[in-house]
Amino acid sequence: MNTSVILESYYSRLIALERRAPLTASTYRFEIRRFLEWLAEEELSLEAAGLGDVIRYLAFRRSVNGIDSRSIAKAISALRSFSRFLEDDGIKTQAAVVSLLQIPRREDRLPEVHSKEEVDRLLSMIDTDTPLGIRNRALYELIYSAGLRVSEAVSLNMAEIFIKKKIARVTGKGMKERLVLFGPDAAYWLQRYTGESRPRLLGNRNAKAFFVGRSGKRLSRKGIWKNYRSLTIQASLSSKLHTLRHTFATELLAGGADLRSVQELLGHAGISTTQVYTHVNTARLREHHRKFLPRLKGLIGEP
Repeated sequence: MNTSVILESYYSRLIALERRAPLTASTYRFEIRRFLEWLAEEELSLEAAGLGDVIRYLAFRRSVNGIDSRSIAKAISALRSFSRFLEDDGIKTQAAVVSLLQIPRREDRLPEVHSKEEVDRLLSMIDTDTPLGIRNRALYELIYSAGLRVSEAVSLNMAEIFIKKKIARVTGKGMKERLVLFGPDAAYWLQRYTGESRPRLLGNRNAKAFFVGRSGKRLSRKGIWKNYRSLTIQASLSSKLHTLRHTFATELLAGGADLRSVQELLGHAGISTTQVYTHVNTARLREHHRKFLPRLKGLIGEP
């Protein structure tokens, strides 16, 4: 059985029939590739693998790779989807009973956020004397100012961003399009990027991608994460790039924006996903309460 052919056929199904977002489809394909590689190491065929083997694989991922319940849930979702694909494709396996597995309850973790001072310090660390520095400053300013996902930022094309109007048209999860707004700081750096940096990175080449690398090709998520990681070390901050999006949402709500408006700007399918940021605000309030009013402990929802 040619696993490469199966994986590509499975990926095509995710895109064409299940209408999964490319990022989700790639994640599922990667997860199934891991599963198939594990089966090969265990000298098990796909047809012979049963539910017990699937459980052993998940235990292996948790113990060796150290993944949390959220990643386990994603792995189970991918395995369920792959099981349906195999069944529809007429490939008989014992692992079809993977549908009996329960997806673990997601841990209630509050998203990490930065203060405005921390974001300013972080972005000021970027060396904007180089084309790449200007590009990175423009990219991070846009992600922070518009609350974008990394995948949304890298998929932007020239025709989808209107700097003078401070509006961009992005494609989010489920291939859903939405309009986002960004502020004057982001507009300033985007203007510098398009006027100074991007032409130098492209040279004589043409590209429809908005953010490009040295090669003139669309910037990759991996490259962005690597650059951001280096930046956080310089700024002595522990955070992920997605923290800028979390900070955007938290600041909007703290400033009085209503939950529905924030949901639209973030591109959340349901309001429950956006509601987590109201808990972040409460957590911040408690932190200030403990710091400045220690003698009044317990008055704001604390025992």
